[in-house]
Amino acid sequence: MPVDRATKRGWLIWSTAVAVYVAALFHRNSLGVASLEASERFGVGPAALSTFTVLQIGLYALMQVPTGLLVDRFGPRRVLVAAALLMGAGQVLFALASSYQVGLAARAVLGVGDAMTWVSVLRLAAAHFPPRRFTVVMTLSAALGGAGNLVATVPLTLLLDNAGWTATFLIAGAATAAYSAVVAWRVREVPDGVPPPVAEPVPLRALGPRVAAAWRVPGTRLGFWVHFTSMSTPALLALLWGFPYLVEAQGLSRPAASAVLSTLVVVAVVAGPVMGAVIAGRPGWRMPIVVGYLGVAVVCWALLLGWPGGVLPAPVLYAVFALLAIGNPVSGVAFALVRDYNPLHRVSTATGVANVGGFAAITFTALVVGVLLDVAEPLAAPDAYRVAFLSVVAVLLVGVWRTVVWWRRARAAVFAALDRGETVPVPVRRRRWDALADA
Repeated sequence: MPVDRATKRGWLIWSTAVAVYVAALFHRNSLGVASLEASERFGVGPAALSTFTVLQIGLYALMQVPTGLLVDRFGPRRVLVAAALLMGAGQVLFALASSYQVGLAARAVLGVGDAMTWVSVLRLAAAHFPPRRFTVVMTLSAALGGAGNLVATVPLTLLLDNAGWTATFLIAGAATAAYSAVVAWRVREVPDGVPPPVAEPVPLRALGPRVAAAWRVPGTRLGFWVHFTSMSTPALLALLWGFPYLVEAQGLSRPAASAVLSTLVVVAVVAGPVMGAVIAGRPGWRMPIVVGYLGVAVVCWALLLGWPGGVLPAPVLYAVFALLAIGNPVSGVAFALVRDYNPLHRVSTATGVANVGGFAAITFTALVVGVLLDVAEPLAAPDAYRVAFLSVVAVLLVGVWRTVVWWRRARAAVFAALDRGETVPVPVRRRRWDALADA
């Protein structure tokens, strides 16, 4: 790490960069409360509607590894400028789109720009803050990103109702594109007095080995599955299907549905800094916290799918959404694992690999839920959503299984390193179940 303490300038640079991430979260989740309007505007059903999210998030996932390589090659400042311009252009195009095909193109551009933000912010945090502060800054970044989520719930619903589709998204897109000038002016790659990293072109033939080297690290693989399981459920509800589910299956009014959906954001914003402080000060608690959350998530989905009659009381809905929301800050464990077990020159690439996990899960489940809703259309709305959400539970259970598998393997790699006399970032104690797994 180039610094051993945080500075005011470092905090200023980080705050300028994290504002781009806040905008990215707003644009990413803006379709969540606008999904019913989008269905009417473009004249499409659930499966076609889910394609908006599948395309946007699918491109986000595909862009994670290239983004890591771009950040390693060109630096986070230029990548963030490009991200703000692309997101602004995509949202302006979405505001003016009158056909389904143009709307798809707009969400594709937005998804590419969105994909460039998080890895860039983490790289700046790694450069401007010492290791003991990295996890706290990372979770604080994610929590502030929740502000973008929050604006994309109740406030966006009210704005859409009063200003209309075109004006709402046009203003949001133009403001984001204009902010790229602030990023170019204020953000710097490294602290004052620290030489900038040498940016060497990576030959195409070297891309595969570089990604493979990150993937071979058990900590990276574990980070992938932690992100896959913990981040995907709350994000799926916030991005697309939570609002229609609350309105159509639970019978809530649009303002009431927005209020429940905002629980995902408020809880994540409050829990984020707390979670960051805990996993920074007690790194040995990281995986037990992840496994505990996954158990809670399984119970929450059992309530959503198994409640008699399918319509839950409002307090239960609030409680379930609040508990599922904790997955957002918990997913930060994935990036702490990547940061600990990869060398600095490969951190951005490995971060991109781990970040693919949750968005790959969202891409798959968003599409399958839309298809199953079309198939289950003859059923009553609560039953149709029960059928569709079974796919979400199936993906969650697969992720739980793989997380446990790679937790055991990552622990085994740490024990092997300790046996060789090597220093490890986070020492772990052998447990009885480690011996049983090895037997």
